[in-house]
Amino acid sequence: MRCDTDRRKKNTVVTTNSTDGDGDERGQTPPKLLQELVLYAASAALSCLVLFAGLKHLDSNREASKKALEQKKQISKRLGRPLIHTNPYEDVIACNVINPDHIDVEFNSIGGLEAIKQSLYELVILPLRRPELFSYGKLLAPQKGVLLYGPPGTGKTMLAKAIAKESGAVFINVRISDLMSKWFGDAQKLVAAVFSLAYKLQPAIIFIDEVDSFLGQRRTSDHEALTNMKTEFMQLWDGFTTDQNARVMVLAATNRPSELDEAILRRLPQAFEIGIPDRKERADILKVILKGERVEEDIDLDSIAALCEGYTGSDLLELCKQAAYFPIRDLLDDEKKGKSPLVSFSLLSFALNKGGNLPT
Repeated sequence: MRCDTDRRKKNTVVTTNSTDGDGDERGQTPPKLLQELVLYAASAALSCLVLFAGLKHLDSNREASKKALEQKKQISKRLGRPLIHTNPYEDVIACNVINPDHIDVEFNSIGGLEAIKQSLYELVILPLRRPELFSYGKLLAPQKGVLLYGPPGTGKTMLAKAIAKESGAVFINVRISDLMSKWFGDAQKLVAAVFSLAYKLQPAIIFIDEVDSFLGQRRTSDHEALTNMKTEFMQLWDGFTTDQNARVMVLAATNRPSELDEAILRRLPQAFEIGIPDRKERADILKVILKGERVEEDIDLDSIAALCEGYTGSDLLELCKQAAYFPIRDLLDDEKKGKSPLVSFSLLSFALNKGGNLPT
């Protein structure tokens, strides 16, 4: 009996403990459930935020892609070329590409430089226009680099544009400011884009004005980004040099050829000095400038040219502008009578004696 009583007591204790435990669990169940609900709600909210951000990012990319496509269509229309696949870096360079049909300068509109124009026609223009004539052997390979050097105002940039016009090649005007970027590594990508875009648009002329400021002699003080950019440019240039089928040429101009890196000069085997025009060339330049203007029939341009020793083509243009500006009072009087003023020998001589300032 005693054993049975003890057994019943133990069972009662166990049962009581079990009941207390269940009561504790039942007492703790509502807080746990609430915690799980809060966690579930937070997780759902976070998922919604991530999904919303992702959709917004995709929509932003879609708008950017649409805008880039519209820009490409405009560039393609401006260049008169089919729409091509380009990357964002090529799109930046494409903004500085000029359609040769939109260039208003040709060889006939440049006075003087007859021998140089003939050489450029044979060495540069013909290979771009008639590549089949230069496909017989390596010795006839087209020129991949041409340098125009000489004092400021002698017509180097004008001559470069005329080459593009005569050859029908797109004119890629490279500016160092367009290649420099605040983001590390972008400068090299932009340099690569210059050559890849030129290859896609060929025939193409890559023009670098004041090339000494970009590809000048390497110095220890040069910034690392500029050094890397020069190296990238030369490596890509070499790639086009070895590709005989590439109708791409680098055309550089400078006032200071001595400042160029020797490695660059080796890549510009054809160099032409665009110097100060002589008397005959000055007379030819004056004829070109005054073509289409109302000029006295008996004007002696050769005598004017003789008085302009040391003048560049740019100086002669300013001289003619001054001669046309001086008779403002007579112009107003003649306008009342329905007449236009004439550029005369006396006006040109007067402009020379005045020393060069345009009237204000």
